[in-house]
Amino acid sequence: MATTRKSVTKASPARKVASRSPRSRRPEPPPKKRPVVLHEISARAFEHPAEAAALAALRRVPGFDFVLKRLFALVGDRALRVAFQGSAVRVSPHQFPEVWAEYVKAAQILDMSPLPELFVAQTPFVNAGAVGLAKPLIVLNSGSLDLFDGDELRYILGHELGHVLGQRVLYKTMLRVILRISQAAFSVPLGGAALFAISAALLEWDRKSELSADRAGLLAVQDVDVAYRAQMKMAGGGRTNEMNLAAFAEQAREYEAGGSVLDSVWKLIQLSGTTHPFPVIRLAELRKWAESGAYDAIVSGDYPRRADDKAEPSFVDEVKKTAGSYKESFETSGDPLVSFVRGMVAEVKRRAGGS
Repeated sequence: MATTRKSVTKASPARKVASRSPRSRRPEPPPKKRPVVLHEISARAFEHPAEAAALAALRRVPGFDFVLKRLFALVGDRALRVAFQGSAVRVSPHQFPEVWAEYVKAAQILDMSPLPELFVAQTPFVNAGAVGLAKPLIVLNSGSLDLFDGDELRYILGHELGHVLGQRVLYKTMLRVILRISQAAFSVPLGGAALFAISAALLEWDRKSELSADRAGLLAVQDVDVAYRAQMKMAGGGRTNEMNLAAFAEQAREYEAGGSVLDSVWKLIQLSGTTHPFPVIRLAELRKWAESGAYDAIVSGDYPRRADDKAEPSFVDEVKKTAGSYKESFETSGDPLVSFVRGMVAEVKRRAGGS
């Protein structure tokens, strides 16, 4: 009996020690870093080179300035604001307070004040947009509230604030008005052709401007996983438990580099007439920027300030600024069509050098 009591005495503390073992506790996640406020950040800090080039080309389209001024006189900010006041819900601390809180956070991080008015419009389509002329406002479709939450929503709102900060809302509003009146304009001799040229240039710029705004959205959340997850949701919906971010990123790489020259041509055709690049393209472009070191530099405080912005850069300045980026993209792109052209250029140079 003594032996039995002795063995029980030894085993009992062992069981107690095992129950207190730290291995049985679930480790707590590391605390989330607080986003850095980007005081006086200029839109030049996150402008995609492709947008700068497209905007420079847009401003050189014949008749662009004339159409811009006429549309500005035709469509005023007041008409747009009255329309949304009557058909949507204005976001405030009293209406959609959670949306308002994320909106304020995004604006504070991007150092934007005063805030443009924000409305939620009842529509199931997932989208948001900045509209207006001299005094822009932002409209968030109710479908976006069902898909995004928390930081993802701040990413979307930061994206739209990026359009406002870059003073691009005028062109976006102009595009939407032109697309609406273009059918009537085609019945007027030469009128349709002029508007087609302007709308085509606007659409090309509009797609590129989304890449810049995606960078602004990332700066508003300062979490690459949140930004990438938002793009994945735009492509596949809200069932994130059935999707994988790493697999989606690999899909983006395959889309960019895979296929044949004909596939690359089809990609261009499929994008024509759209206002947004495909989500896989947007994720790939955002990832390149984040991994290039430019994003980290901005968060560390190395970025251009608004006080140093020029009134409007010249066409030559825009070409100089974007030439290096386009050269690097051309030399490193895995797209089959670009690779084919790159090979042809190399062959021409080789033959020219050998003759």
